[in-house]
Amino acid sequence: MSVENNKLIELLQEVSDWGYTTTIILHGGSVFEFKGPFPKGELGQGFYNLKSEWGFEGHINLAQIRHLQFQDKAHRGRQSYALVFNDVQGNCIFKIFIGRDQQGVLYEHQVSAFLALKDRYSKTTLQAISTD
Repeated sequence: MSVENNKLIELLQEVSDWGYTTTIILHGGSVFEFKGPFPKGELGQGFYNLKSEWGFEGHINLAQIRHLQFQDKAHRGRQSYALVFNDVQGNCIFKIFIGRDQQGVLYEHQVSAFLALKDRYSKTTLQAISTD
């Protein structure tokens, strides 16, 4: 079952209000990172089109996203939270990590927002959304 487009759009729009995050894009064995606010976007021609003032733009093919995971685990000895967007084969398309300040401390307002999203979506009937 695919993740409903309106739920994805709602979630992506909410994340774009969080402020400084880290977006990881995996493609062809390469890893690309963008540190800064996740861009706002709008639906057009089947894509969620990202527009930004900072140079990070793109087009998310919503039809390819089949699974959303709320990742909550330690990474390199520090707690880490991320929204993980996977395709139909279970491969990661991209991740949005909660941001950190200059001392490496997670932004508490983002942790709270992440946990609220996780709680909200864990109560839905969308089988494609996982809280693993």
